[in-house]
Amino acid sequence: QLVESGGGLVQTGGSLRLSCAASGRSFKNYAMGWFRQAPGKERKFVASISWNGDSTYYSGSMNVQGRFTISRDNAENTVYLQMNSLKPEDTAVYYCAASNTMVVLSPTPSAAYQYDYWGQGTLVTVSS
Repeated sequence: QLVESGGGLVQTGGSLRLSCAASGRSFKNYAMGWFRQAPGKERKFVASISWNGDSTYYSGSMNVQGRFTISRDNAENTVYLQMNSLKPEDTAVYYCAASNTMVVLSPTPSAAYQYDYWGQGTLVTVSS
């Protein structure tokens, strides 16, 4: 089970740190990713991190690299998304997901179908 937290309402230029806590099983051998879904739009990839944290990958279409940072703490079974310089277009429900890289064979998958487990999402609202 994956449970996201840390969402909320923030002004433009503000910061939030999302957390995704895993329970019921260990995801230390899984790549982890963050996706987001804005109202009325499809779910899109934001960032992913390899099972050991050595590799990260960010969406090139959302202008998040340099503003968002994905990280993980395998000892705590938690993955994070630090979001800085937030913009109104970042408003969305943010989901974390886990990918079995032994099956997917990608250290930092970016497609939703490559992920096996999903959280319920946490809402981020950025006001202008």
